[in-house]
Amino acid sequence: MGSETEREYYRKVLDSLGRRLFVVSPDLEILAGNRPATREGGPEVIGRKCHEYFYGEPVPCPSCPVPEVLETKRLVVRRTTEAGGKQKQSQCLQATPIFDGTEIEAVTVLDIDLVHLHNLETELTRSNAFLRNLIMSSVDGIIASDMKGRILIFNEAASRITGYTIDEALTELNIRNIYPGDGAREVMRNLRSEASGGKGKLRFYPIDCLRKDGTTVAIRLSAAIIYEGDKEIATVGFFYDRSEKRELEQKLQKTQLQLLQAEKMASLGKLAAGVAHQLNNPLGGITLYAQLMMEEYALEGEAREDLKRIIDDAERCRDTVRELLEFARQTRQEIRLNDLNRAISQTLFLLENQALFHNIEITKDLDPNLPKVPSDLQQINHVFMNLILNAAEAMEGTGRLRVETLSAANGSRVVIRISDTGPGIPEDALPHIFEPFFTTKEQGKGTGLGLSLAYGIIENHDGRIWAESEKGRGTVFTIELPAEQSSEE
Repeated sequence: MGSETEREYYRKVLDSLGRRLFVVSPDLEILAGNRPATREGGPEVIGRKCHEYFYGEPVPCPSCPVPEVLETKRLVVRRTTEAGGKQKQSQCLQATPIFDGTEIEAVTVLDIDLVHLHNLETELTRSNAFLRNLIMSSVDGIIASDMKGRILIFNEAASRITGYTIDEALTELNIRNIYPGDGAREVMRNLRSEASGGKGKLRFYPIDCLRKDGTTVAIRLSAAIIYEGDKEIATVGFFYDRSEKRELEQKLQKTQLQLLQAEKMASLGKLAAGVAHQLNNPLGGITLYAQLMMEEYALEGEAREDLKRIIDDAERCRDTVRELLEFARQTRQEIRLNDLNRAISQTLFLLENQALFHNIEITKDLDPNLPKVPSDLQQINHVFMNLILNAAEAMEGTGRLRVETLSAANGSRVVIRISDTGPGIPEDALPHIFEPFFTTKEQGKGTGLGLSLAYGIIENHDGRIWAESEKGRGTVFTIELPAEQSSEE
């Protein structure tokens, strides 16, 4: 029992509770009570039945918890609103068994402050609701799981990122299923190391998240292990969706490349204008004097044929300069209905007499009924020139180049195919050819921007471009663009 001093402290502790605490025998006789319990009756309360003393009733209260404690041998908490014939305020009684070996010797009964308890429950409910709203309204995905991977917390942002509903996540999903491959193990390995923000913490970790539909989304993960003492009991992760940011970065990169190309085209336009001015005057003089000689002199047939050849070649030079000026002129981006057959013919006209094309057989199969396409002619010409030059360079100046146009999807789409008989694109390089700065050419012979710019231009025209290639059998680039729609459509 301890010393007298210890017993005195126990008594003071019980008296300081502020609520009634009494001990009753199995037959409900009061054996002891603290000061709040005996305040009214004093020491005479000992030995009386509890229902007689507290409620003035000859029989036990219907809501008394003591009989249940005697039956179950466990703690019982019961709320009551009345006792016998006396109306009482709502109260809560906690009854706890006292054992003598395996048998119950007595039962302690504590009158709990129900108002205070209600206030605590209300505050707890309010706190839980606030915490739930805080978690659910977070713009980042929040997922918590136990160490077996069962989901404990899953908010709306996590549902949006992963594609799982909240109910599916809480009942069926395992945390390991949202990481591709060994992603879950990789995350736990980093969480348990000191290198990623301290043991039990992981900050701003880039990783892919596996969605319900099998696709992946790039995320940035901040996570922590929850401990109980030294034992790991759960993990919580904050998932930031990087796909939007990545898309913006890609758009910015495309815009920068387009600005670079616009600057290059502007420089080409200035150069072409200067060259045209320098060439047109002497070409005009050559044409004029050749025509005068033919008109004013009686020349032999061969001499006249030579002068005619001089005039024809001078006119051809003037046509070339005019086409170059039209191709590289400085204009704002402007979408108009354009004849792509004519655009392809103009591009080939500028290229086919260059030295690189002397040993290349060029075949044109252009659909005469091809519908016009809403497009920026300067940009589309740039795409055609880039693809045709790439094909000629791949064939190293020897081979066959085929350019084909046709109408598809009931005239709603136009398809352009540019194929060559070159060595083809390596299989491992094919998925990357449209990426900026990716090139299969030798160092110093390519920037890796041409196909990236072409891809961006076609995409901006609501079209598609792709490549098919087989080693040793050449490459086919296919462009698909929306065609002019009828007024009825």
